[in-house]
Amino acid sequence: MNSAQIMEQTENSYMPFFGRQKVVFERGEGCYLYDIDGKRYLDFLSGIAVNALGHNHPGLVAAITAQAGKLIHCSNYFYTEPQAQLSQKLANLSGLGKVFLANSGTEAAEGAIKIARKYGSASGKTRIITAQNSFHGRTLGALKATGQTKYHKGFEPMIDGFDYVPYNDLPALKEALSENVCAVMLEPIQGEGGIIEPAPGYLGMVKKLCNAVGALLIFDEVQTGMGRTGTMFAYQHENVTPDILTLGKGLGGGYPMAAILCTDAVAERLGKGDHGSTFGGNPLGCAAALAVLAAFEKESILENVQINGGHFREKLLKLQVAHPDRIKAVRGRGLLIGMELNSDGAPVVEKCMERGLIINCTAGKVLRFAPALNVRKEHIDAMTAILSEAI
Repeated sequence: MNSAQIMEQTENSYMPFFGRQKVVFERGEGCYLYDIDGKRYLDFLSGIAVNALGHNHPGLVAAITAQAGKLIHCSNYFYTEPQAQLSQKLANLSGLGKVFLANSGTEAAEGAIKIARKYGSASGKTRIITAQNSFHGRTLGALKATGQTKYHKGFEPMIDGFDYVPYNDLPALKEALSENVCAVMLEPIQGEGGIIEPAPGYLGMVKKLCNAVGALLIFDEVQTGMGRTGTMFAYQHENVTPDILTLGKGLGGGYPMAAILCTDAVAERLGKGDHGSTFGGNPLGCAAALAVLAAFEKESILENVQINGGHFREKLLKLQVAHPDRIKAVRGRGLLIGMELNSDGAPVVEKCMERGLIINCTAGKVLRFAPALNVRKEHIDAMTAILSEAI
């Protein structure tokens, strides 16, 4: 099939949920994707922060291939070594005692909501506070947790039990926190909301406010976790450990994997049958995640994010100086960076695609950059040259 045939067949048979670029990708290699006609694209979106090691990473491919030859799926009625190894590694890395493995970020959010509700049920605490302009997923619970009403339209009546406060607004959070709140759920950096960083000390104060009323603190690190900001988890920048943590996207390096982590104290309130998953924690996914973590150590991924994240930010700030009428702000940490424009970002995304560069736009005017965590300076320099032309 050629590109036109593939796109036509997809439009005829696939539900119309996505606004797609007119390109059909066939393979990937490192920081590049190749379409069916052989054109090369520099990928600075990496599947929306999913392909943590780029495309076709040899260690990841080898691990998936080897595990597929042994055992792809096994019911959670039984034990497997890959699941045991991965859960222990994640517990050690996070400092949180217990792990549950899932398949997607939205599943992790749903699980975190359930765990928080179960924890608070004994004392009648049921409500969860999230932030305006947050994003936690598209299933009904995670959708209601998402503080953007545009995603709620057409799906009413929404489930009850959620309240929203402005991000970075401690007085508003303090006012909203009451004795019936079981948890506060935040992204350490708002991703879909426009790469919004926490104010200095904000996350630490949120933790103190939660402790004061006996509410749990949930960090949604589906996008910011797994080294994206230069530490394994973004909350480590602030020295604030949550009670519950959600992971996804980069955890499997491209294979669908997610996780919910919680403290031992939270886990003590949970019991058999309170949650579950048919595919969560399957041997193939666990092998993929273990290969990602092995590459982190072997290839000094976190150091690369810190060094090249700084270089990337410097290049974008220079673009802002060169185009002050077009670029309002540059923000973010590590290799999760946003560039806010003074106008709609979609035309810039289109111009970049024409020139063989993949980025996207969120919150209307914010160009989002989330390249592979092993990206090199030459990729960043090539990217900013194309971006400058597009702007």
